[in-house]
Amino acid sequence: MQQPVPLTRPLNHMLVDIERGIIKIPQFQRDFVWPREKSAKLIDSMLRGFPIGTFILWKTREEFRSIRDLGDLSFPPTPSGDSIQYVLDGQQRLTSLYATMKGLKIKRSENKEEDFSAMYIDLDVDPQEDSTTDIVTYTDSDRPAKSYASIKDLLAKDFDELGVDARYRKRVREYKATIGSYNCSVIEVPEASVDVAAEIFTRINTTGKDLTTFEIMVAKTFDSKLNFDLEEKTEDLFEDLRRVEYDTISPMVVLRTIAVIMGKDSTQKSLLNLEKRAFIRTWPKAEEAILRAVEYLRRRIGVPVSRLLPYDALLVPFAYYFSEHPDPPDKASDRRLTDFFWRVALGEYYSSALDAKIAQDRIRIKSILDGKLPTYNYSVYINKDSVLQNGDFYTTRSFVKAVLCLFAARMPKSFRDGTQVSLRNDWLIQANSKNYHHFFPKSRFDDASIANHIANITIVDDYLNKRVIRNRWPSDYMKDFQQENDDLASTMRTHYIDIDKDGVWKDNYNLFLNRRCATIARALSRKLIRESSD
Repeated sequence: MQQPVPLTRPLNHMLVDIERGIIKIPQFQRDFVWPREKSAKLIDSMLRGFPIGTFILWKTREEFRSIRDLGDLSFPPTPSGDSIQYVLDGQQRLTSLYATMKGLKIKRSENKEEDFSAMYIDLDVDPQEDSTTDIVTYTDSDRPAKSYASIKDLLAKDFDELGVDARYRKRVREYKATIGSYNCSVIEVPEASVDVAAEIFTRINTTGKDLTTFEIMVAKTFDSKLNFDLEEKTEDLFEDLRRVEYDTISPMVVLRTIAVIMGKDSTQKSLLNLEKRAFIRTWPKAEEAILRAVEYLRRRIGVPVSRLLPYDALLVPFAYYFSEHPDPPDKASDRRLTDFFWRVALGEYYSSALDAKIAQDRIRIKSILDGKLPTYNYSVYINKDSVLQNGDFYTTRSFVKAVLCLFAARMPKSFRDGTQVSLRNDWLIQANSKNYHHFFPKSRFDDASIANHIANITIVDDYLNKRVIRNRWPSDYMKDFQQENDDLASTMRTHYIDIDKDGVWKDNYNLFLNRRCATIARALSRKLIRESSD
């Protein structure tokens, strides 16, 4: 990397370079968020001859994803053969100056827009004598027409066209000259890699927000000639996933999937070193594999929504399988894939050293693809006691989510009428979701934590939980449901509950907890292929 070069550049030249497509804002910068109040202070500093800070520009011939428009103005592509200068520091200042001098309208929200043409210079203020009164105002209230001029008009029109009092002619000329000749302090970072540029941006970013690997890869893999935009591609993929309630996964899952399909590690370093064209070529295969993996997890494993996935990263090995084997697996492979899912989930395997374990699991999935049973260097053994010991109800835990997946795969039915309970991502955001019903209410116990166990959780429709069951004992509310549901015993079996044997009618929590833990353990054990190591 060449050493950064300090420069002085006329502001007018920089604004022209924005319009020519030479200076661009890389996509990993924040959107333009400065309000007119802050922009007015910046212009005020310029008119007083104050410095407005240094701009850091990254000069490169590589094209990265950049912001394509500002307000109602679109920016052109960089002329062929020219280097591009991406703004690493000073985006808010530069876009504020540009928006003000061009009088752009910036959309803030669906119903709010800020008009930067409504930025005015108060010509009555003498900057030589008054250092406290603002020269620039952004208020939309009435103002004396003869003593105010919009900045856009001041720069674009002759004095006689401004409509201001003749006594301001000299001040207008001075302001025009100040802006026209204003020089900016610039540091140019020549020919650095995107990794270096991203590190520079992260270190100088005043918000303290580090760039994510995904944000860097969005910039790095952008290719206008190949019509590839990772952010847009990912948004399209997530739109497909949203239709099947699988849109809460992390974009990192997508990057890891591509890396694994390419035969690479999924560490940050490895991801950032993926070759751009190979990445782009792999995208369609990875996208299709992710969709097939989601369908398999929903239909075969029984994970109906992504919030119940024990780990987002579980999609990666399954997507790798379907990238190599697009058709449904045969009976033996299906059994091994099912065993793999429950081992990872119940063993809480991805809770540490994730990338190293994904690399190991790529080898295990390859064994399944080759018609072999994978070998595991960890054991998973489930019985009543292990469910009792590991069942504290925290929905961030993989073991708990695995049991919730077991419940969901059973397609639980409504206590009231036997219809299937509906599950959606937005209903399962947190542990106090109304879909998660404590069968024995916590409020009935002196120590509420006793009842906060996965074996005391059933999945119900939220209205039933809030409006009907509330904090009543099971024997009480179950009598009501018995009157409405002719086959309540069958309904409760979809919740792994035997209404006659599990202590429900006597409100015997200890009996209920032990018997349901045993039932859950038996169901989970059937998911696993027993090995000598277990």
